[in-house]
Amino acid sequence: MYLDEYKRWMAAELEDADLKPELAKIEGNDDEIKDRFAVALKFGTAGLRGVLGAGTNRMNIYVVRQATQGLANWVKTQGGSQTVAISYDSRLKSDIFAKTAAGVLAANGIKVRIYDALMPVPALSFATRYYQCNAGIMVTASHNPAKYNGYKAYGPDGCQMTDDAAAIVYDEIQKTDVLTGAKYISFAEGVEQGLIRFVGDDCKKALYDAIEARQVRPGLCKTAGLKLVYSPLNGSGLVPVTHVLNDMGITDITIVPEQEYPNGYFTTCSYPNPEIFEALKLGLELATKTGADLMLATDPDADRVGIAMKCPDGSYELVSGNEMGALLLDYICAGRIEKGTMPKNPVAVKSIVSTPLADAIAAHYGVEMRSVLTGFKWIGDQIANLEAAGEVDRFIFGFEESYGYLAGPYVRDKDAVIGSMLICEMAAYYRSIGSSIKQRLEEIYKQYGRYLNKVDSFEFPGLTGMEKMASIMQKLRNNPPAELAGHKVVKVTDYKKPEETGLPAANVLIYSLENGATVVVRPSGTEPKIKTYFTTLGKDLAEAQAQKDALAAAIEPILK
Repeated sequence: MYLDEYKRWMAAELEDADLKPELAKIEGNDDEIKDRFAVALKFGTAGLRGVLGAGTNRMNIYVVRQATQGLANWVKTQGGSQTVAISYDSRLKSDIFAKTAAGVLAANGIKVRIYDALMPVPALSFATRYYQCNAGIMVTASHNPAKYNGYKAYGPDGCQMTDDAAAIVYDEIQKTDVLTGAKYISFAEGVEQGLIRFVGDDCKKALYDAIEARQVRPGLCKTAGLKLVYSPLNGSGLVPVTHVLNDMGITDITIVPEQEYPNGYFTTCSYPNPEIFEALKLGLELATKTGADLMLATDPDADRVGIAMKCPDGSYELVSGNEMGALLLDYICAGRIEKGTMPKNPVAVKSIVSTPLADAIAAHYGVEMRSVLTGFKWIGDQIANLEAAGEVDRFIFGFEESYGYLAGPYVRDKDAVIGSMLICEMAAYYRSIGSSIKQRLEEIYKQYGRYLNKVDSFEFPGLTGMEKMASIMQKLRNNPPAELAGHKVVKVTDYKKPEETGLPAANVLIYSLENGATVVVRPSGTEPKIKTYFTTLGKDLAEAQAQKDALAAAIEPILK
């Protein structure tokens, strides 16, 4: 079958000039042909993600057309505005894929609102809501290496698409021939027909206003003298992040020159992920040279932000997503109580794999903490529930340990723009009272205990990778460990049992140990990896780290 499909692509007049040479190069190489044509990229709630190239198992204009035709078929059943918003980041071919998607939608009689330049995930979520769209498309592969691109689909609420909607779209995609099945007109034709329009300045301004309205201490940054080094990691964060920071009075910003402008090759770091030290290396060097208070980096689609904070000895220390989530929650709660802006019955939301330190902080400030499945759409779902009840103002903060933060209901996905704003405001505030982020973090640990949260990943590449991951998860369900590193497992929570968890079914296992530590095991939703999340609590960092190391050594043989 896959050889027939390969021959069909070889015989077709392909519009993308990069595809034919690639197909010619692999002629007679069964493994390479199989890798590209034996399966198709699967469309799920996270949309599509794959390596750029020729074939059904690659990201190219034909796979994008096919996916968009599937989405268009669903949109046509939805009534409403019959409009789809589109944005894209700096990845290779992101702009081409965005315009390709617009052409398919226009050919189907569906109106399009597309950004006139690259803009991040939160801007797409905002535009989807602002124009009351049926759906949104964000062309990005987030923080994957440069050879990847992807296509995230959003529902009318600005959240990533629900399981039910994604399943319908996937069925429609399967009915659509990848090379010939999608209706298509050129982008220019769509514009001429009035079906494709750019996102207006009114929408962009409304987004910035919504973000800036979430300042905890407005005006503080104008006089605090914060010195910042910022890296957009060659992605879409440069314009929105610097716009908001300048508006709030932070002007001493040094941009990492090699990572300033869009560059889909990500030549300075093979993995443009603010969780990883290599991605922040140039920024850290610049921060050391300039004596910055803070070094900040956003990922290519600017939905996640990582930082390095300056320590009293002048060195810089990376702050984990869990630590920043705890710090921001603490800052927002204390600041809003002080300013009298805390809503009645405030709600914060975090994912089940994020630190329990946040629960302790929320309890201290009288905030209801809700824990949801991994994936920011579940945090968005909680905001939607509050909105439906007419209580959306109760939502003050949501976060995931993977560097995703949101304060406010104006979008329904993580937002590195507001994350950057609040982190800088928090740093400026602590600076203005003679403290620092580092000092406040140590105070938090002193108050609540030394929590340590670490994530390990096990990769399962190739066509058999997914099967191997499934068999490991099944083995863990059938034969759960009775103890780990000498500590008895007192409770196993299986999130495939919604009757026990009260949450939708998910492929996640949590082991609670007698010493208070937890180990979470879950396959990644976007990469061929099983992730293990360890939470330990010690009297100091050394004790917490020793516990984590012992648990990691105990679980590793089980995941091989």
